Amino acid sequence: MGSRAADGAGSERPADGGAEALGEESGRFTREQLFTLAATASINFSSMVCYSILGPFFPTEAEKKGASNTIVGLIFGCFALFNFLSSLILGNYLTRIGAKFMFVAGMFVSGCVTILFGMLDKVPSGPMFIGFCFLVRAIDAISFAAAMTASFSILAKAFPTNIATVLGSLEIFSGLGMVLGPPLGGFLYQSFGYEVPFITLGCIVLVFVPMNMCILPKYDSIPSKESFWKLILLPKVLVLCLTIFSLSACLGFLDPTISLFILKKFKLPTGYVGLVFLGLALSYSLSSPLLGLVSDKLPYTRKWLLIAGGLLTALCFFMLGPAPVLHIESQLWMFVLVLVLIGFSLGMSAIPVFPEVLQCAHENGFEEGLSLLGLVSGLFNAMWSLGAFAGPILGGFLNESLGFEWAAAIQGGLALLSGLTTGIFYIIEATRKSSSSNLQNPPGNNEERTHLMGSET
Repeated sequence: MGSRAADGAGSERPADGGAEALGEESGRFTREQLFTLAATASINFSSMVCYSILGPFFPTEAEKKGASNTIVGLIFGCFALFNFLSSLILGNYLTRIGAKFMFVAGMFVSGCVTILFGMLDKVPSGPMFIGFCFLVRAIDAISFAAAMTASFSILAKAFPTNIATVLGSLEIFSGLGMVLGPPLGGFLYQSFGYEVPFITLGCIVLVFVPMNMCILPKYDSIPSKESFWKLILLPKVLVLCLTIFSLSACLGFLDPTISLFILKKFKLPTGYVGLVFLGLALSYSLSSPLLGLVSDKLPYTRKWLLIAGGLLTALCFFMLGPAPVLHIESQLWMFVLVLVLIGFSLGMSAIPVFPEVLQCAHENGFEEGLSLLGLVSGLFNAMWSLGAFAGPILGGFLNESLGFEWAAAIQGGLALLSGLTTGIFYIIEATRKSSSSNLQNPPGNNEERTHLMGSET
């Protein structure tokens, strides 16, 4: 099946993506590829700025409005839950709706609801404020899911042979958004109040919409009959889904907890809280292009990156508090250093996942095309969103019940489970392949064939 999928890939690319394949073989990007990179870079940057801007001040603002720490976690998790459901649906209908339309429409709605979120401080405190927070975040989640599902599919279509390298390179813009979001949000909040950060960023997103309408190429494809269930029930894909879920849950855990811990433990002003996030964002964005290049040039290293990334993430979360059993006093420099390592370890696991799922789908007879890319990107975003839903809720509850130190250590247990599960799966897979190879080619076959050929002559 693997060879048949590979042959199908080779026969389809000249028809659907000849320009893309030619551009990659010549070592130069075509005009369409450059425009695709610019458009997807804009959604990576703007989405991460809008997402990360909440961290430094929204939990505190929400508490003033009568929301508990657990409710704040639910508000963060609401975005992820609707993102999860939307990704599952939109991935199936990508080719019917159109990748470009889905991308541009998602950006437009996201920009509008970001501005609306800035108006929520006018809503009365209590249930009214909490309800509107859930509503606006749910709409934002649907639009975000549309844009990101289309973005992943368009990238994989435009760069079929080096998708991990391209995804890793574009994570620079995601990291840049993560870097600029918290300090920019903290500064604007301290200087101008609650509304200005959201209005500013919403307007920036809306500026990108007409630009992307003009420059983003249109990719068409024939709808496929393949389904999410056929894809997700593959054993390897299930294991990779656990990896995606654990990574996202670990990041989501930090949203409602880390700013409160920094303010309480290190007594930093709100404006400086965002600077602490720089360690994680910079290390992730700077290491991602290198990890993507390694993943594409040396595909056999992907399994090792996934395993090592999960185990290192678990160790880092155990040290983030640090865990009380270690009896180590938390210090700011050590906290930032652990965040740097978390950024690197998350990149080790996140970058190889998408090409691994694609490769698994090809090996199991899925037809290559935009329909498959929609399924894979939708599945990736859905699992990521599911983790982002569970992470803040679990983080808010554990932080309120046990304190940040124990909560972070428990969260690291999920990353440990993911790393160990991935390692066990790849060991079993290698053992089965070795056994199958020995059964198909017994040691005596080559000797007997050589002997018979010698006797014939």
